[in-house]
Amino acid sequence: MDAKSKPTCRIVKPHHTYGGKQGLNYFEGIAAETVGSTGICMHILTIPPGARAKAHLHEAHETAIYVLSGEAHTWYGDRLEEHVVVHTGELFYIPAGVPHLPANLSNTPCTAVIARTDPNEQESVVLRPDLDELVPA
Repeated sequence: MDAKSKPTCRIVKPHHTYGGKQGLNYFEGIAAETVGSTGICMHILTIPPGARAKAHLHEAHETAIYVLSGEAHTWYGDRLEEHVVVHTGELFYIPAGVPHLPANLSNTPCTAVIARTDPNEQESVVLRPDLDELVPA
């Protein structure tokens, strides 16, 4: 390994956003694309009031979410039959391969830190348009 490819510590300031396949905008964070991570991705997501993602899953990758402010409703399961509300200060775990659809039904933004075992933010995202209609808009 030469000096240029040697891993090193990095600071990432989440100033830039990108549009995720899920239909929401994410703040750039820790990922293979930004720091060369090989086993983890972490970013910040703010869901505006009334917004929701598209139904999706992450193939072979787990997700951990910590809600910094607000609350997010999430429907999950094979047919989005399960429902939880994750509040400020709570953590939420989504196993690999579980379809889910988060939404902000409140009048205030919901901001969360999201970590995933996929270092490439969008590569394991699989949209499930067949499930979108199961959760009312």
